[in-house]
Amino acid sequence: MDGQWLVESKIELDSPWFFESIAADGSHVTYNITHLPFRVGRDKSNDLTVASSDLSRHHAVLTADISGRIRLTDLNSTNGSSVNRERVEGSCLLNENDIVHFGPVEFRVGIRRVELARVDEARTMLAPQGLALSELFVPNESQFYELLAGQGMSGAAQPIVEAAGGRIVAYELLGRASHPGLPGSPARLFQMARALGREEELSEAFRNFSIDALAPRLEGFTLFANTHPNETFSEAFLASLADLRRRMPGLDLVIEIHETAVTESRRLVEFAARLRDIGVRFAYDDFGAGQARLSELGEAPAHFVKFDMGLVHDLHLASERKRHVVRDLVKLVLELGSVPLAEGIEKEAEAQICREMGFQLIQGFLTGKPLPLDQLPA
Repeated sequence: MDGQWLVESKIELDSPWFFESIAADGSHVTYNITHLPFRVGRDKSNDLTVASSDLSRHHAVLTADISGRIRLTDLNSTNGSSVNRERVEGSCLLNENDIVHFGPVEFRVGIRRVELARVDEARTMLAPQGLALSELFVPNESQFYELLAGQGMSGAAQPIVEAAGGRIVAYELLGRASHPGLPGSPARLFQMARALGREEELSEAFRNFSIDALAPRLEGFTLFANTHPNETFSEAFLASLADLRRRMPGLDLVIEIHETAVTESRRLVEFAARLRDIGVRFAYDDFGAGQARLSELGEAPAHFVKFDMGLVHDLHLASERKRHVVRDLVKLVLELGSVPLAEGIEKEAEAQICREMGFQLIQGFLTGKPLPLDQLPA
């Protein structure tokens, strides 16, 4: 059932807020919120009319709050209103960059930073049918860009040990986030980055922070740093490594290349030569997660080959056929002059069979969990 209209005089806004939507052709359309109350619904009497049967005639209203912000009140609509994909029960305050759904119809909240001509007449929007909440905008987008600029950036380091003896010889640098408005999980952050087309920038930001903040605490150890497949062969990436070598000439750095980035031998051979000129070693990461890339491994042997966790997890319980395959791969890596490293080792039985197969390095919770920045020696 439609809610009742809220009765109050109109308040003109000095700094106009607006709703932003994305049209079917991908263009962005804005709807000025130049006064309050501002009503949204299917009926033409609303300030913003959304031509969709999924909205109630009088669906929601925006009003001024004593805090100076805008309050959204759902008018007991049939399909509800949501803010950042959380159903609004009654009302809630809005912030810039919030993602608002009226029924299934999606908007982002914004504040204009430049003076524009005011538009006070009612606006009409055509909306697709269907009750599923769309995901055209990325929640917490502004906080994500703050992270790229360094705010809330953090890191951790996981030890890499000799398979025989357990001596720590290296650390893998891992990007983390402590921004209060963002998830801490790197996987979740890369999902946001993918939606915003910023995966390479997030990878670079994590890597630069980790090296600058953690490397001084880990002098004397080899440091492994991750890359994103999209940035691996770019000139900008290589230039950043060259600049890093100039800034930190004593750094013993190994760049990890994801298995999915290895697509053709020629480019890989050229890339390996460029890294050699810069003075940086490299490792194949997640080896065996997809194709083993044996051809590329032979054409451009890496200094290290990190076997994917899927190959070594519960290897002591695997079939003889699988163990034979892994054993042969380790042998091939050694014959090419590379160092085989087993990732994701959590049990001593896994570690033992890896030693027997010829793995020289081990990494995983068994030998050391990632240590956050504040737990590393000053």
